[in-house]
Amino acid sequence: ALLIAFVSGPPILAWLRRRGIGQVVRLDGPHGHLSKAGTPTMGGLIILASVLIPTVLWARLDDAYVLIALGLTASMGALGFVDDYLKVVQRESRGLVARYKFVGQLALGVLLAILLWNFPLSDYPANHTSLPFFKDLRLVVWAPFFIPFVALVVSGSANAVNLTDGLDGLASGLAAIAGATFALFAYLIGRVDASEYLGLFYLPGVGELTVFCTALAGAALGFLWFNSHPADVFMGDTGSLALGGALGAVAVLIKGEFLLLIVGGVFVAEALSVIVQTSWFKYTRKRFGEGRRVFRMAPLHHHFEQLGWAESKVVVRFWIVGVLCS
Repeated sequence: ALLIAFVSGPPILAWLRRRGIGQVVRLDGPHGHLSKAGTPTMGGLIILASVLIPTVLWARLDDAYVLIALGLTASMGALGFVDDYLKVVQRESRGLVARYKFVGQLALGVLLAILLWNFPLSDYPANHTSLPFFKDLRLVVWAPFFIPFVALVVSGSANAVNLTDGLDGLASGLAAIAGATFALFAYLIGRVDASEYLGLFYLPGVGELTVFCTALAGAALGFLWFNSHPADVFMGDTGSLALGGALGAVAVLIKGEFLLLIVGGVFVAEALSVIVQTSWFKYTRKRFGEGRRVFRMAPLHHHFEQLGWAESKVVVRFWIVGVLCS
């Protein structure tokens, strides 16, 4: 995956530059980001190639876990590509309108849930999941809530990574950390001896997701080569939705939905900062006639920029927190 990113990166970058596919920077964001306008975007194509090709080459393609992970990642990437294409190429300022994009993410999550419910991949019921730190405690998701639960995990993960993708190298570095962590869990859960010893679900065939997750980590690291500060390319929604969707899908497949909240702790904090900021602003505007803010700017990484932290310092410190979470 790393090699494919290194090899495919320069020609994809050259193609994006020739087509004039550059980033549109929001005017209400940090002023220091205005200089990034025009930087090539849709670099998520590098990530998609670097995840999909090695997985097809090295994973067992008769394994349902791998096929589902590949399908959902490619679909999320396609959804993000449409949004990037409308914003950057067609100059539609709002791209694929947010609610339509969210409906598309939910639809993919619902499709995954229906597939798992009707065609269980293991002897465990589809709505059984694990709780971090508890060896013998299993959570049973109420059957009518299973489909919305899975849809929420997948779309929430995709949106959280999308919101985190605001600084050079931030989302790609954190995705590499999370991908490597889930690779370890997939390997252990796919081994009957290790899973029994650690009190995890044993899911036959899920070990093949180790290939997919390590490809995900390698792709994110390879993209980071071009995306490190100052970035030569941005991943756009093509990359962020694909990475987020992939992490969400893996979490559902290994029955680690609540594990995702810890491994992706920085992604969760970024998403919560936006929800808190927006909700509080709307409430205070309605209550007091003037909107008030909890953070200087949301998502959370912009708040620390407004406090005077350099962009690279925010990124590295968030990586450190991501490592600690993992």
